[in-house]
Amino acid sequence: MTDLSIIIVSYNARADLERCLQSLHRPAPITPHEIIVVDNASTDGSADAARRWPDVRVIESGANRGFAAGNNVGIRASTGTYLLLLNSDTIVPDGAIDRLLQVARNHPEAGVIGPRLVDAGGLAELSFGSMISPFAEWRQKRLMTGLAKRDAEISRRVDQMTRQEQWPDWVSGACLLVSRADAEKVGLLDERYFMYLEDVDFCAAVRSLGRRVLFTPSVEIVHLKGRSRASALTQTQVAYRRSQLAFYGKHLGAYAGLLRMYLRFRGQL
Repeated sequence: MTDLSIIIVSYNARADLERCLQSLHRPAPITPHEIIVVDNASTDGSADAARRWPDVRVIESGANRGFAAGNNVGIRASTGTYLLLLNSDTIVPDGAIDRLLQVARNHPEAGVIGPRLVDAGGLAELSFGSMISPFAEWRQKRLMTGLAKRDAEISRRVDQMTRQEQWPDWVSGACLLVSRADAEKVGLLDERYFMYLEDVDFCAAVRSLGRRVLFTPSVEIVHLKGRSRASALTQTQVAYRRSQLAFYGKHLGAYAGLLRMYLRFRGQL
């Protein structure tokens, strides 16, 4: 058993995956660790590219099983006391992972920890929030749309929010640290979510154990958000709606029927 298992799920994102793996080796974390890449049947040579690093274990899932199922494959094959779920479109600065683990050791009450995520230009991402509800989704979408449009006021507001330690309901699965014990107690990630909201659902499950979720601005990870999804916009929109329906059905039964009616009216069901 090692201290940390870094699990990266990849699908047709070879350039991003290579960049991420390079960042994990220049230099490597001091903490004893393993790196597991779960390739979801990529056709761009991602699996072979990852094998160029002799310390990277590549698992080919044989099909595009989605983010939650892919992470579960990696978790089951791993041995780390801590698990770091890491997107392939991230860049890890020197020392960031070691500092994230130190935060975990300083906060034993935290079951899940997420760092501050920034884009290539240093603009902060809103990578945490309150439990999903119709209002919380509207608020989150408004802020994220403002960020995408480089709205100065919203960018300033999000920058301030992400410079403060927070105890939110969820943090982004783009870089999420969890103890193996907590992950196994909740049965890993819910595989009904192909893409989107699996991180919110997972954090809710860990919180149900009486554990807490911590957002720490003391660690920054670069997230080149959306690069791997840009060529499949329609498919990602469909995936989001499916995850949204699954989430509302599981957590917000009173709203699930209304959401279904709304999506049917919009022609998105």
